[in-house]
Amino acid sequence: MRRLLRWILPIAVLAVGAVVTWRIIAARPPVATQPPELQAPLVRVMTAQTQTVKLNITAQGTVVPRTESELVPEVSGTVVWASPSLVAGGFFEADEVLLRIDPTDYEIGRERARAALARSESELRRASRDLTRRRALAEKEFASDAAIDIAENAERVASAAVREARAQLRQAERDLARTEIGAPYAGRVRDERVDVGQFVSRGMPVATVYAVDAAEIRLPISDDQLAFVDLPTVYRGEPRDQPGPAAVLRAEFAGREHVWTGQIVRTEGEIDPRSRVVHVIAQVEDPYGRSEDGERPPLAVGLFVEAEIEGREVEDVVVLPRAALRNGSHVLVVDPDDRLRIRAVDVLRVNREAAILRSGVRAGERICLSPLDAVVDGMKVRTVDEGPERTRVPS
Repeated sequence: MRRLLRWILPIAVLAVGAVVTWRIIAARPPVATQPPELQAPLVRVMTAQTQTVKLNITAQGTVVPRTESELVPEVSGTVVWASPSLVAGGFFEADEVLLRIDPTDYEIGRERARAALARSESELRRASRDLTRRRALAEKEFASDAAIDIAENAERVASAAVREARAQLRQAERDLARTEIGAPYAGRVRDERVDVGQFVSRGMPVATVYAVDAAEIRLPISDDQLAFVDLPTVYRGEPRDQPGPAAVLRAEFAGREHVWTGQIVRTEGEIDPRSRVVHVIAQVEDPYGRSEDGERPPLAVGLFVEAEIEGREVEDVVVLPRAALRNGSHVLVVDPDDRLRIRAVDVLRVNREAAILRSGVRAGERICLSPLDAVVDGMKVRTVDEGPERTRVPS
């Protein structure tokens, strides 16, 4: 009996458990199913506004002198004096004597030329008197035609000798004047290669100088930027008086940024065949003059500067952040129903920060700024207004 209970009791317990489990499952309340709620993506938007902007362009270049010359003596001799200004970096005025060559030999040459002129003038006077006397005798038939011819020839030879002596005197005076060497403009010495006591030969460069009335910067302008600036264009046979746009030059010097104002004065005569750029020349007047506040350094030759050239002014354009541009020529417009619309636009200019649109977006429309992985025209979005967007006009 006990053995029978050992088998029946577990079976009874399992049977009771199965019945209880079935009763619990059968008595549970029905579960209501709900579809998942789809959340529209949240995007940042800005309101487009039309404005008038100037399409300035930027370029970089190095300051060079407008006029640069080699000081070359036109006579030979020993240097007897050098100006204190004739050192690298020294300033000098127009026609200031910078170098003097020993003039002794040239003073002697001048005296010889003067003596030769006096001698030839005396010979001319004697020949003229002799010709006058022979002509008077010829009127009385006391002189032959041959004698007259001889006297006239002697007078012409003496006259030619006077002209030659005057030319030699003028040459001697010019050689003497050339013993003093200077430049025809106010300038600065780049380098000098001569000193007192050194013998210099005619045609030997002794220094390099440049003018300080103006400095120039050679700026490369790419082809796609030429449409935004009015460059001075010169045609054959036309005067070169067309004014160019203004240029603001900036450079770092001694840990601070300094600004100079210049103007585009001309373009170079050819396009670079390798880079396909046009080089324009910006000119700054009086680059070594002191500024009004006295804190700006001179615009020294060799300084590397960044130039912002004044461009054309365009009206009724929309400036958007660069991130708002999709695929180079489209934007996402959020309509009044908060749905995205893919819109093709006419891009006038673009850089890393901003894009200028000529058409395709109207003032007051909302433009999506947020990046989206997948965009479908008409998709629903939620928006967050960024407020007034101040975007730098692209250069």
